[in-house]
Amino acid sequence: MSGILAGKRVLVTGVLMESSIAFHAARLAQEQGAEVVLTGYGRLSLVERIAKRLPRPAPLIELDVQDRGHLDSLADRIRESVGQDARLDGVVHSIAFAPQDALGGNFLETGWDSVATAVEVSAYSLKALAVACLPLMEERGGSIVGLDFDAQTAWPAYDWMGVAKAALESTSRYVARDLGPRGIRCNLVAAGPVKTMAAKSIPGFETFREVWNTRSPIGWDLSDPEPAARGVVALLSDWFPRTTGEIVHVDGGVHAIGA
Repeated sequence: MSGILAGKRVLVTGVLMESSIAFHAARLAQEQGAEVVLTGYGRLSLVERIAKRLPRPAPLIELDVQDRGHLDSLADRIRESVGQDARLDGVVHSIAFAPQDALGGNFLETGWDSVATAVEVSAYSLKALAVACLPLMEERGGSIVGLDFDAQTAWPAYDWMGVAKAALESTSRYVARDLGPRGIRCNLVAAGPVKTMAAKSIPGFETFREVWNTRSPIGWDLSDPEPAARGVVALLSDWFPRTTGEIVHVDGGVHAIGA
């Protein structure tokens, strides 16, 4: 099969709904020639139903990034799923979570337990996932791509998730530093807001619509996850062979435009 990911195998995390950027990254990766393996957490039956909407079947592996056993066994479970000659050429990190009391304007009152959960799941997990997949990537190298929301400024209602995204951005740079000598790139796509399941859990999410309606010079559609997914697939490909530690903004240009 032809395409910019022909012959590659890519692990995609975070496919929960058809509206998710991760789902469209998986779809486009398949359309561009990749074999896709999915991970899911919690509602695996829902992920299985959504996976059936991909162009081709994709094996599904359970992964809770807070479960040491899941991480330690991930490479072996991928081998069991795709064969002992298993390798990964790419990994998509689309994992983020913050407890409700860490969002919605409660910044000064949020306790450490909730903050720790947000940082562990949304930022530390990038390193944890990279290390878990390393046995399948280090022989040939590859590309790790995470999904970000620009953390240069403080956003309404985003609170400790914004802090976690800032930690994600820093984590990506350190992963790029330490895995670069093994031929593995690590980059982020800072996507504009998309109406996903995760977005619906953020109180005041609709305020982002006003920001993007007034500040995006090229326009932005909150119901269209494909532009961000295309950015992910591009970074998975060999078209960015010497790009690592980078944050590619796919946000209609909002990050570059002042108030």
